[in-house]
Amino acid sequence: MRAVAVFDEVASGTSTKTLVQVVAPSNRGVRITEFAISFKGTDNLAAPIRVELLRQTTAGTASALTPRKVSRHDSNTIQTTAQQTFTAEPTADEVVRSFLIHPQGGLVYTVPDPAQFTVAGGDRLGMRVVTPAATVNCVGYIEFEE
Repeated sequence: MRAVAVFDEVASGTSTKTLVQVVAPSNRGVRITEFAISFKGTDNLAAPIRVELLRQTTAGTASALTPRKVSRHDSNTIQTTAQQTFTAEPTADEVVRSFLIHPQGGLVYTVPDPAQFTVAGGDRLGMRVVTPAATVNCVGYIEFEE
């Protein structure tokens, strides 16, 4: 079953900030199939923002985010959980993808082989931004398959 964790529009801040974290169920892993982020910048001369997908070893402090089914026709229950609106950063582990994106742009990344981009049971995958200067609002999601 495919599901997606869509985070609310949030200000990127001017430092490192986790936007969304997906937590695989303890009894099985999930495959990441796609992720996206877009920014609402107004300065065409602004420096790029680094966007990272990374494994995280702690939850940090955040609000719960309920993942949604991509197809309403699937009768299974989503076991994966997610978080957003972080007030304390999770502990970072390894960065698995990193991109530089202009603050007036965005990115949709479809994983070529989801079988090779998995989150083990009970592990966490987060999307965070490292913003060099001005705060920019952004939205995005992580799509996965249980």
